[in-house]
Amino acid sequence: MTEYRIDDLARAAGTTTRNVRGYQDRGLLPRPVRRGRIAIYTDAHLARLKVINDLLRRGFTIRHIADFLTGMQRGDDLADVLGLDELVSEPWSTATSTTMSADDLKDLLNSGNPAHFERLIEFGLIAPKGEGKHPDKYTILDQETVSAYGRLVKLGLPLSGILDVHGKLDAEMAAVAKTVISAGRRAITEGHTDGWLPQTQAESDWATELLREMRQAGSVSAHNALDRALDRDLARQLDDYLRRSAGSSGSAGSAG
Repeated sequence: MTEYRIDDLARAAGTTTRNVRGYQDRGLLPRPVRRGRIAIYTDAHLARLKVINDLLRRGFTIRHIADFLTGMQRGDDLADVLGLDELVSEPWSTATSTTMSADDLKDLLNSGNPAHFERLIEFGLIAPKGEGKHPDKYTILDQETVSAYGRLVKLGLPLSGILDVHGKLDAEMAAVAKTVISAGRRAITEGHTDGWLPQTQAESDWATELLREMRQAGSVSAHNALDRALDRDLARQLDDYLRRSAGSSGSAGSAG
């Protein structure tokens, strides 16, 4: 078994020692073996890092990865038995990513506030590249969203307010996701105990196809439901806004 020091591990995984320590602090990466003052990592740590990096590139957030790894202690075995390797590892998000210098990102968002950048990282929208507290480059994990927020900032909306709304939306979407995934879990285990695993190839094929179809149906349903809800609330609030506007105009005319 290959052994690594933290610098060698980070280099082999294509990441940074800062990220390795951060993943350890969040419980995503097992602690190394200590030999005196030296931390020793193994191929198991490297494999886990590669999974984390791959999921980050595909658009998963640190929080989502932590939830997944915590809840799937037997994850690899389960994926192998179900035949779900690609299905489980493929994210529902299709967000595109790019690399941007720190200066360009600050210009785009009209902010160099570290607190704003920490929130963007926490939301899984960006990830730092390089060591130190002030990296010179960032990976933009959701290019469309970050660019959209940049356009809103240029129209005068404060970034802090945009991020507040994003946080609320993210929390509400987490509740929607839980509803969809829990429904899939119940469907898989219906007629069996929770934790049931397919015993035959036919059962494995059925479980794979069911999850694939539920994935598609859940994504389409949630997307279209959000669009309909936005249409309804826009109409409601526009009607309310125009009534208030008409009332204000009437009051001004009477006062004159």
